[in-house]
Amino acid sequence: MAEVASNGPTPVPAASEPVPLDTIPVSPNGAMTDVTNGSDKPSTDSEKVVTVFDDPANFNVKHQLQHTWTLWFTKPPSGKQDWNELLKEVISFDSVEEFWGIYNNITPASELAQKSDYHLFKQGVRPEWEDPQNKHGGRWHYTFKGSKANDETWLNIMLAAIGEMLEDENDNEVMGVVVNIRKAFWRVGLWTRTAGQPLKGKNADAAADKEEPRKRLEKIGKNFKDVLNMPAGETVEFSGHADSAHTGSSRAKAKFTV
Repeated sequence: MAEVASNGPTPVPAASEPVPLDTIPVSPNGAMTDVTNGSDKPSTDSEKVVTVFDDPANFNVKHQLQHTWTLWFTKPPSGKQDWNELLKEVISFDSVEEFWGIYNNITPASELAQKSDYHLFKQGVRPEWEDPQNKHGGRWHYTFKGSKANDETWLNIMLAAIGEMLEDENDNEVMGVVVNIRKAFWRVGLWTRTAGQPLKGKNADAAADKEEPRKRLEKIGKNFKDVLNMPAGETVEFSGHADSAHTGSSRAKAKFTV
């Protein structure tokens, strides 16, 4: 698990001239690797290991994430445009340092125009209901009042996702996270690979607990809720992509809540 998330994280200050990230070696298994000697041998004082948290412009190590992630952006429509015309792939990254380099150089969610979205998904997964890895899944979501997003909340969600804090190690459920900016509200979502369907066939016969898929998703929902630091009594809802596609709206009836 990558150590990139914590309660109330402080963004790394943006550097005036960011380091070329493709020149920095990735540390094996999350360990620190010296850029000068390219090995795990101790460095001399002149070859001191410097992380992005020590110096955002002149660090010399990267720390590998468990997955490669891709940032997508949906721009506001200027007319009758197809969804694919609005959805743009921005950049992919696979290290803690690359994440901070990107985060510190893009428009904050709080400054996005209405009808804009950020999508942060595992590489190879498009943020669309129809994607083969999404079509049987769904999403946890929560809507906040007001059209200006809270940047710290969105940052916490991204850190929890890339830090593998939203699911257990072998769940293989989390596909990505989303923030939507609208006229009177902003919404965050967590997309999952499945929608908690009961197991069928041989898998169902062998399963000790036929409700396990739903319980797995409910646990992920509770983790998502914890990251949001929501007021007492508030709930997050889960809806299936198939239901949303059927109704033609992202406001499909909730399958369950936590």
